[in-house]
Amino acid sequence: MCSICLPLFAAAQHPVTFFTRSEAAELKSGINKYPLLTDSYQEIRSQVDAWIGKDVDVPQPKDPAGGYTHERHKANYTLMFNSGILYNITGDAKYATLVKNILLKYAVLNPTLKKHPQATSSSPGHIFWQALNDANWLVYTGMAYDLVYNSFSASERKTIEDGAFKSEVDYFTKDLKNWFNLIHNHGVWACAGVGIVGIATNNKDYVDMALYGSEKNGKSGFMAQMDGLFSPDGYYTEGPYYVRYAILPYYLFANALQHARPELKIFQHRNSILQKALLAGLQQTNIDGTFFPLNDALKEKDFTSNELVTAIDIAWSVYGADKGLLTVAKKQDKVLLSKGGAAIAAAIAGTKDIPAYYPYKTVEYVDGNKGDEGGVSFLRNGKGKDLSTLVFKYTAHGLSHGHFDKLNLNLFDKGNEILTDYGSARFISVEQKYGGRYLPENTAYASQTIAHNTLVVDEASQFNADEKLGEQFHADKLFSDVSNDKVQVVAAKEDNAYKNIHLQRTEYFLQIPGGRKIVLDVFNVNAAGEHQYDLPFQYSGNLISTNFKYNYNGSQQQALGKNNGYQYLWKEAEASVKDSMAQFTFLNHRTFYSISSLIKGEAKIFFTRTGAGDADFNLRREPAYIIRTNAANTAFVNVIEIHGSFDPKAEFSADSYSAVQKIELLQNDNDITVAAVTIGGKQLLVAQCNKDFSKQSKHSYTTFNWTGPYAVWYDGKTLQ
Repeated sequence: MCSICLPLFAAAQHPVTFFTRSEAAELKSGINKYPLLTDSYQEIRSQVDAWIGKDVDVPQPKDPAGGYTHERHKANYTLMFNSGILYNITGDAKYATLVKNILLKYAVLNPTLKKHPQATSSSPGHIFWQALNDANWLVYTGMAYDLVYNSFSASERKTIEDGAFKSEVDYFTKDLKNWFNLIHNHGVWACAGVGIVGIATNNKDYVDMALYGSEKNGKSGFMAQMDGLFSPDGYYTEGPYYVRYAILPYYLFANALQHARPELKIFQHRNSILQKALLAGLQQTNIDGTFFPLNDALKEKDFTSNELVTAIDIAWSVYGADKGLLTVAKKQDKVLLSKGGAAIAAAIAGTKDIPAYYPYKTVEYVDGNKGDEGGVSFLRNGKGKDLSTLVFKYTAHGLSHGHFDKLNLNLFDKGNEILTDYGSARFISVEQKYGGRYLPENTAYASQTIAHNTLVVDEASQFNADEKLGEQFHADKLFSDVSNDKVQVVAAKEDNAYKNIHLQRTEYFLQIPGGRKIVLDVFNVNAAGEHQYDLPFQYSGNLISTNFKYNYNGSQQQALGKNNGYQYLWKEAEASVKDSMAQFTFLNHRTFYSISSLIKGEAKIFFTRTGAGDADFNLRREPAYIIRTNAANTAFVNVIEIHGSFDPKAEFSADSYSAVQKIELLQNDNDITVAAVTIGGKQLLVAQCNKDFSKQSKHSYTTFNWTGPYAVWYDGKTLQ
């Protein structure tokens, strides 16, 4: 009986995917009440009205991303969707006619399409170069069809459903069923596309395949995507950039299911995992709204993107008002023409003194759908424009978009990226640059270990840059304590990235009396035999000074190496140092930063810059500071300071020198590490356990004792 009831129920309720009739009526009543809703409405209406009465091209697909046919088909599904919304708000048949005319062209075109001529992946598209973009088309075109469903005759519906949609759905669920069933952001989009079309066309078979996989066994499909890609606390395994991308189909399909299949209680699934995912994604942004560039990521993407506008507006209507979301929505400066969008516009109109910044806080997320595959820590200190964020990554690999960067470190301060991550090598939607696809340098450089801020052994990337191997392992957190924002500590280990080599890194994010923020970075490495160890610090800024002499390779530069990303690094300068403390200071915008490094024995220091071997100028030119040593067992101890100020208008600088005078490693063995740092004449002393991480265990070193996995003293007193 249920299988019979669904189509009849859905048919009586169109529209049902994006909003319902009653929601559309409620929306209409608020159009002229709330300025943000009015502006959003007028913007869409002006865009759609420009096409009324015109012949919209539905071209034969031939171009890659950025080319005419690619961009035309993208514009078409947006135009149809927006026109469908306007039809429901205004009741004007011209908007339904516009959608119908475009859809009838697709009904003729789509059944004739084969593999796209620009396809390069194992999941080629028909309308676009990759099937992922076809899935985008299904999501929005399916909603557009539903929005104007009631304006079609029965014969028109049959023509469109059999022509425009069936060939695409069959292609996904039969020819590309392995891809359709993949637990991956592509799979999320594919399931959402097929499911929304299923609801729009009253096709239960489509909806069931979307929910439970092409075989309808629950091993794949939308429910499995919700269970498989998020950790219990909402961390998305591909990283923050891709949760931004995937959050849209998650929310749009869930929104449609809430209307059509309310018994699923989809927004409450896994303790409201979609709400957790959205909030976790927002915590993984910088104060300017840009997503932290972990794994493959374009640094320009921020929380004002269409994906976040959509998710936030739907979340507001489902989960209720949220002051943090209101801050983001105000920055987005537009809303969906939906129930949630109207509610947010009303809230913005009626709320004074909306905070300027999202309510960021220190957060730690686990990775893996069971929460047992490592994680990532975002340690924060400060407020508003003066917020500093230390990112420590010890996650699983991150599927096909993961990088080989276990135990990676990044630093953001005052909205600026200080210790950087390259992100991805890609000019999205720029046809001249490899058809807008990921560039070869994304694999050859951006995902390699040397492009990050973690240890490289023997100039080889972790897991030999083998994605399948990397997917089998994850790093592990050993302990953390983030209860005091002035003393935050996280320790993690990695035992599989390099065969028979143990990596263990501990990050201390401290604020010492006087307000100075420092990071104490202790990186232990243990191996049976001698290896070459490189510890890079990718930084953003201008080098100000060093306390060591270096040779500048000005007349002739060479690449730092031949493989694994090294071939893309110009060796601009190098130095030889021994049994000392190496120190260099750089300026980023109006703040100084210093890295002080303990050097035990002999070491080399390199200043490098990307661009070697890059004949097509595909990479940004970015600097790095690399410490190299040869050993079996060793410890890298570095102190990173945030200090001083620079005002070019007033021609003034203050506190531009590092305050670190000395770094000592008093003890370092399998059981404990004790380091002392002299800062402005006062001693910072840190003791940590390397094996016993119990909070109750007692430990001692010479004249002092501590309880738990670590202790920090400054000027003879416990730092707190």
